[in-house]
Amino acid sequence: MRSRNPESSAVQRRSVGLEGSVAEFSHVDEEGRASMVDVGGKPVQRRVAKAMGFIEMADSTIKLIAENNVKKGDVLGVAEVAGIQAAKRTSELIPLCHPLQLSQIQVKAKLEKDGVQVTAAVSCVDRTGVEMEALTAVSVALLTVYDMCKAVDEKMKIRDIALVEKQKRDV
Repeated sequence: MRSRNPESSAVQRRSVGLEGSVAEFSHVDEEGRASMVDVGGKPVQRRVAKAMGFIEMADSTIKLIAENNVKKGDVLGVAEVAGIQAAKRTSELIPLCHPLQLSQIQVKAKLEKDGVQVTAAVSCVDRTGVEMEALTAVSVALLTVYDMCKAVDEKMKIRDIALVEKQKRDV
């Protein structure tokens, strides 16, 4: 339950960061409610973010994917397209994300010896970053692999979804 007490609201907005520093949550207003950040005063910059993740699977599933014998079709190709679609719809899926004009989305699903690794790179020229778009692309691509293979492998495990790079530079 949200408190209407201004003192406890301030506490709700704080987070203890690295080395004990206290940071304010930027997506919470003075009353402790979710609020979209105003980025109107920020400079327009080129933004790039890269994310990756992995799905572990059985050797037999890897073989089916490699031979393109999964009944639902081309697992890696469909996962890549799903990741691209997801990046474009991030602001509809994550409530406090700003809608952005993405300039490029690259999603790569690669078969490895123990599963599938997905990487995504997203870029735009805007006032806020594309980290969530890259993470969403990877997440949905991995979920797509899971969906397409779940009938033949009940023990798949999605893991290690992480932002691996972010950049911004003046334009």
